[in-house]
Amino acid sequence: MISIYDTEGIEKLRARNAVQPHRLKLFRTALFKNAQGRDKALASLPEAARDEFSRTIDFHSLELVERHDSEIDGASKLIFQTSDHHLIESVILRPKTGRTSLCISSQVGCACYCSFCATGKMGFTRNLTSAEILDQVLQASQIVKSEGRSIRNVVFMGMGEPLLNLEHLFESLEFLRAAPFFNYAGSRLMVSTVGIPHAMEHFSSVFPEVQLALSLHSARQDVREKLMPQARTYTLELLRESLLTASLNGKVMIEYLMLSGVNDGEADFRALEHYLRDIPVHINIIPFNEYAGCSLRGTPKAEMKVFSDRLKTAGFQTTLRYSLGADIAAACGQLVQHKK
Repeated sequence: MISIYDTEGIEKLRARNAVQPHRLKLFRTALFKNAQGRDKALASLPEAARDEFSRTIDFHSLELVERHDSEIDGASKLIFQTSDHHLIESVILRPKTGRTSLCISSQVGCACYCSFCATGKMGFTRNLTSAEILDQVLQASQIVKSEGRSIRNVVFMGMGEPLLNLEHLFESLEFLRAAPFFNYAGSRLMVSTVGIPHAMEHFSSVFPEVQLALSLHSARQDVREKLMPQARTYTLELLRESLLTASLNGKVMIEYLMLSGVNDGEADFRALEHYLRDIPVHINIIPFNEYAGCSLRGTPKAEMKVFSDRLKTAGFQTTLRYSLGADIAAACGQLVQHKK
């Protein structure tokens, strides 16, 4: 079978079947840009070529095995199974703004073991291939197409650390941006990382127009080490240098998860203000989503607002976020699956 993302293999298939390039373009437009599904995409090809294209091409590398829809905010959690029987999750977000977003996974599990994230408790199994990453986008696009929607933004904030899967991350971003395929503008794509300095700099140099989000969560070294084991190797000092480099291409998003009695005090605010001073960033203040077996608790909403307002007063662009999909365990930090 030829992967739908194997451009060389598809080109040979096109030539063998004497399909004109403009018909192949129509086929890809129907499948990727218009999310019309396999059968309608095949219908855009000459009739004589449809059977071999149908038999030869592997359109999907994942099987959708479960779907859970929130009764509160319209989020949907999609559980996919890989060909080697691992489970991963993607989340469709339908905020009231109408700008539908998709949160996708880049690994089976995660090796970062952050204390606030359920995915880390799974351990790490393997990286997802670019086809598996992209199939999350393709299948989710087909789902929302039936609702009269389209996926506006794609964020790598699901299971796994994207910058520890650079090869397949980069391949995926190329397909997401490519005109013959998904044709997303870089501003509609975002990659979130716990902070891998050298990878952040490499990513920013290759994809300067794609948004980068850093899960900072504390500007105090001792606190960050307790929350995020990676911080012992990649210190705040090293991370700041990479932040400065990445910010040369535009604002970096700073994710700050607020935890009661952990990173929401006066010393935490002062450290954050000092650490980010003179770096062009946009700070997202995020509520903590609890999960079974975790002793951490989120900062009360009123205190989060005070913290956020103080950052604004200090001159930082700041947004107080809210979570979607918490009732179906689809909110940030709640994604976790185990092999069947």
